[in-house]
Amino acid sequence: IEQFILLHKIERVKELIIYDELNLTEIAWKLHYSSVAHLSHQFKKITGLTPTFFKSIKHKKRNTLENL
Repeated sequence: IEQFILLHKIERVKELIIYDELNLTEIAWKLHYSSVAHLSHQFKKITGLTPTFFKSIKHKKRNTLENL
């Protein structure tokens, strides 16, 4: 269950990064991370990319929630 919740949370982070309305500090706060570093660590662990690099790539792939 914990892994399932984490995967959904990371997908939400991706979504917020793609929309580009909030910075990483605001995203971390909104999703109840203790710090941007914690968010970045979990994001990299799950995706293999840093949030900053993810934001910079042109073709952002997202999994549908049904495929998790």
